[in-house]
Amino acid sequence: MAAPALHELSAPALVDLYRRRELSPVEVARSVLGHVERWEPHLQALYLLRPHRVLEQARASEARWQRGEPLGPIDGVLVTIKDNIATEGDPTPLGTAAMPLTPAAADAPPAARVRESGGVILAKTTMPDYGMLSSGLSSYHKLARNPWDLSRTPGGSSAGAGSAAAAGYGPLHIGTDIGGSLRLPAGWCGIFTLKPSLGRIPIDPPYTGRAAGPMTRTVADAALFMAVLSRPDARDSMSLPPQPIEWDRFEAAPEQLRGLRIGLLLEAGCGLPVEPEVRAAVEQAARLFEQAGAIVTPMKPFMTQAMLDGMDHFWRMRSYVDMQALAPDVKARVLPYIRAWADSAAGMSGEAVYRAVHQFHHTRVTTVNACAPYDYVLSPVSPMPAFPVELPSPTNDPLRPLEHIGFTVPYNMSEQPAASVNCGYTTGGLPIGLQIAGRRFDDLGVLRVSRAFEQLREPQRPWPQPPSEALHHAD
Repeated sequence: MAAPALHELSAPALVDLYRRRELSPVEVARSVLGHVERWEPHLQALYLLRPHRVLEQARASEARWQRGEPLGPIDGVLVTIKDNIATEGDPTPLGTAAMPLTPAAADAPPAARVRESGGVILAKTTMPDYGMLSSGLSSYHKLARNPWDLSRTPGGSSAGAGSAAAAGYGPLHIGTDIGGSLRLPAGWCGIFTLKPSLGRIPIDPPYTGRAAGPMTRTVADAALFMAVLSRPDARDSMSLPPQPIEWDRFEAAPEQLRGLRIGLLLEAGCGLPVEPEVRAAVEQAARLFEQAGAIVTPMKPFMTQAMLDGMDHFWRMRSYVDMQALAPDVKARVLPYIRAWADSAAGMSGEAVYRAVHQFHHTRVTTVNACAPYDYVLSPVSPMPAFPVELPSPTNDPLRPLEHIGFTVPYNMSEQPAASVNCGYTTGGLPIGLQIAGRRFDDLGVLRVSRAFEQLREPQRPWPQPPSEALHHAD
């Protein structure tokens, strides 16, 4: 078997090779840049790709390794950062043509941690307007696509990050999630992600339910990245107290699943029904847990349509208020779907807004109570595989925009960690995501269970290649 290309190597493997001086960060940067050059015209996952800056960072890292003085555990490893995570000196358009392109005054916490640790920032990644879609449709960025099938969405709002990770744009990527924006693209792109407990990774600005997290091809990459991203930052008033979590000791074997109480949730209780291929893949994953000795118990749905609608209506009002502050010509630049969604809140009464806000707390309490009997909960990430790339949402209806997040959004409100790990493929070859949720603060446990499942699942299909290379491989 041929050795993997440099852009295919995991972060732990790269760091080990750098330490032994068998590989240079400059060699890796050139390999990744060459790979991106072949893929990016098809995927359109990146924003602010500046090869000369990438190579400057890689040379600086090379010099540190030669002196034996790496800055941190990811020194010389390539990283992408989502558009909405500020990087000093760069504009932060939030995916929309309505934002002024004002250079950021400072790195947001995740970006600061990457630089402090010597990570090589490859580029920012694309997202939809204001992060309010589960697709890559944007009024500012080009349309991001899924490397498994260019006619399908990579998901969103961490659209470019999901696409970049699956395509092999280096091993480490950072996204954000307020209702599923890490897990949905991870599930639809066949990669791994962890939406951590709220506050585990400091973020600025903080917001109810909003989390940053790693998006990677493997659990090992994510665990290494958590050691960097979870360092404290006083700017996040909602961050957790720093803890000495041994992220480098996450390793788990299937035998460690024995005796765990696992809940199996196959219906969200709201939104769109689960498609048969998705259900079958999650049921097969549950059988693998049972064969490893876990005690798997079916769960009744705990979300309701009223909960989902309440959160949707509040977010509409928030966006409506934000857009009312824009000049008419500026508002007109926002994606029409997002404008229609926000404008639908214009007639909401104060009582209606209050009742909508209450659903956030109701969702939180209900989710915690439903999960309490179990160590971990398995479910689909979404009811369907990746949908057509041109659509803003699976329903293509701004009055029913969130019908696919019933499995993901409860864990944002309950502040529990939840991962997405690939558990199979449709007959058309699209990945299917398994969600593994744990108790609040048990981020390391979710990583361990996810790693055990990585070892149990069937061998994964080869990662997609750029179209010209894919044709070559087919020959």
